[in-house]
Amino acid sequence: MIDSANPSYSARSRTPAPRGLYPDIEPYDSGHLTVGGKHRIYYEQCGNPAGVPVVVLHGGPGGGVSPNLRCYFNPDGYRIILFDQRGCGKSTPHASENISLEDNTTWHLVSDIEALREKLGVRQWMVFGGSWGSTLSLAYALTHTDRVLGLILRGIFLVRQSELDWFYQEGASHIYPDIWEKFLAPIPEAERGDLLNAYIKRLNGPDKAAQRACALAWSGWEGDTLSIEGPTEAGTKFSDPEFALAFARIESWYFKHRGFFESDNWVLDNIGRLRDVPAWIVQGRYDVVTPMRTAWDLHRAWPEARFNLVKKAGHSSSDLGILEGLVAAADEALTLLAK
Repeated sequence: MIDSANPSYSARSRTPAPRGLYPDIEPYDSGHLTVGGKHRIYYEQCGNPAGVPVVVLHGGPGGGVSPNLRCYFNPDGYRIILFDQRGCGKSTPHASENISLEDNTTWHLVSDIEALREKLGVRQWMVFGGSWGSTLSLAYALTHTDRVLGLILRGIFLVRQSELDWFYQEGASHIYPDIWEKFLAPIPEAERGDLLNAYIKRLNGPDKAAQRACALAWSGWEGDTLSIEGPTEAGTKFSDPEFALAFARIESWYFKHRGFFESDNWVLDNIGRLRDVPAWIVQGRYDVVTPMRTAWDLHRAWPEARFNLVKKAGHSSSDLGILEGLVAAADEALTLLAK
């Protein structure tokens, strides 16, 4: 099942760095690809140009890639391909510029992934995604199954109404009531019965001060609930106004439209198409952002996928058990594909 364009690669043993990650690496290639309208997506390639291709789909939507996402893979064995989805990261135009999001949907992103595959001359690749990246990975794999060597998924999210209600209306609020108060703060009490739409109105409205306050509150709520360790006092990208505005606008847009799927259970209803695709699922038991209920539903519907329940971890890919599980899955996939 090796990409016929790259029939051989080196899978030399390389000892992972502390905490399980492989050493930091720099891209050997990067650029922008025009994908539709004014959109140009940033991409980069790292690792071994003759290795097993793996495309990394970041979270959010709107989260953008970060250098640590390169380090889950053995760089001697993998050709690691990352890109910023429409409207975020180094892709242009940036959603913080109040651009229209009409041409930013799940199916536009699926088409972008295919355009990138063709641009880079990849016949088949591994697909790696966490959180929203798991959603997009599954949507892509269900649409282009013949292009997928395997899937590595973390923090399963299917954009179902129950999942959105849990995180943005009531549920996670009972676990993080102190942080929840900050999320509620920009919204008048009279509108708190529908927080998602209250935020959408302000994130896309003319009041720049309200827009900024809502973006930072939205972004901060997610950033502070990612890890099993809870909030950190250290500054993160979630407190950066430009990142927060793009992130909040794109996420709320996708969530308003429930991921642009035909039905609440579209992924689960179609998962049978992936029966023969090798897959690894890594899920934290105490994930508050994308609770285990969703990963368990996927596991029950797709028992062929390897399911790794990490007992002492939340949502963050940096939580030690999640990190180790992802590196182990990528190593196992490399070994499987080498046979």
